[in-house]
Amino acid sequence: MALRVNTNVSSINAQRILKRNLGSVGRELERLSSGLRVNRAADDASGLVISEVMRGEISGLNQNVQNAEHAANLIQVAEGSLQEVSDILIRMRELAMQSANSTLNNSNRESLVAEFASLRTEIDRIAEATTYNRQSLLVGFGNRVSESLSTVVTASNTSGVKGVLLSSADAGTYTFEDTGGDSELTLGNGTVTQTINIGMKLDSGAVATGATVVANFDRLGIQVSLAGVGASNATGSYVEGDLDGQSIFIEEGTGGVFQVGPTDRAVNRIEVGIQDLRSTGDILNLDEVSMETQASARQALSQIGSAIQRLSDERGQLGAAQNRISHTIAYSENELENIQASEATIRDADIANEVTALSRSQILVQSSTAMLAQANVSAVSALSLL
Repeated sequence: MALRVNTNVSSINAQRILKRNLGSVGRELERLSSGLRVNRAADDASGLVISEVMRGEISGLNQNVQNAEHAANLIQVAEGSLQEVSDILIRMRELAMQSANSTLNNSNRESLVAEFASLRTEIDRIAEATTYNRQSLLVGFGNRVSESLSTVVTASNTSGVKGVLLSSADAGTYTFEDTGGDSELTLGNGTVTQTINIGMKLDSGAVATGATVVANFDRLGIQVSLAGVGASNATGSYVEGDLDGQSIFIEEGTGGVFQVGPTDRAVNRIEVGIQDLRSTGDILNLDEVSMETQASARQALSQIGSAIQRLSDERGQLGAAQNRISHTIAYSENELENIQASEATIRDADIANEVTALSRSQILVQSSTAMLAQANVSAVSALSLL
């Protein structure tokens, strides 16, 4: 090998390797300092793209859980107040039963009338005072089905509709198209229409005796319960064609829609509607109830009993919504956990591997430095020839 002084190739080679090893040390120190394997796109371009998408999903899921928890809290506020209203109605029924007894005369009933009026006022006060984040909950909250304007409700004995539930449905009038014999049911509001096949749910074109089936118009956010002959709490039964021309009228309300998913789709929202539950509202309808006489007290018994039943139905729907929200929180947390685990495998540094790599790189740096010194010294041997 020729002895050259002007160009020390060995030194140049040692410098190049030393720079590479110093770069490896710097990279390992960065990963150990940040705890991340991917600190910039150059570290893993495809991994960065995938992990960024996952980080977006994780952020959204965290907010979904928070939204659902707030929704559960709101419902609990409303349900807690309705518990007190229920207790008041039970006391009002006791007063009506007492007033209906012949051992009292009309003069004796004056104190009962006064207490009854006071309790009715307290129902209204509770309804108007129950709020969540300055939103009134018990005087009408969220979109709701109008019982007076929806023909499927007013004519439930012929439509066979047992009930209608909403899940982010827009306000407006929805009309059915129901041709007998084709096993299809169409519902639309003039803007959006959905057709579903309910043939598999029917027995020879009708809902089976004693059964209830659900026609789920998921794109509209409406679920319609159809009853069979003898079904519990139903006034009629459904046979194909009965719903043709029937309508559902949804009144627009304030609030009531909880966003528990990442996109603007009905499946990512949960809607809860609460009726006007004041004593003068259509649900309780106690403004005309009187117990000044024995006859009026007897009539009040059935009216108060109906109010208790309808209030219980409202509480039951709130309980069902709260259970639904609990399931939403549970599956969101499970999804969040697993996506975070996947994102960690892509982006997080394996500390054991990085420490090992750092030790290796540090040893190579020391070795490269020593060899660079040797390469620089080797050229000095040329002086012995002079």
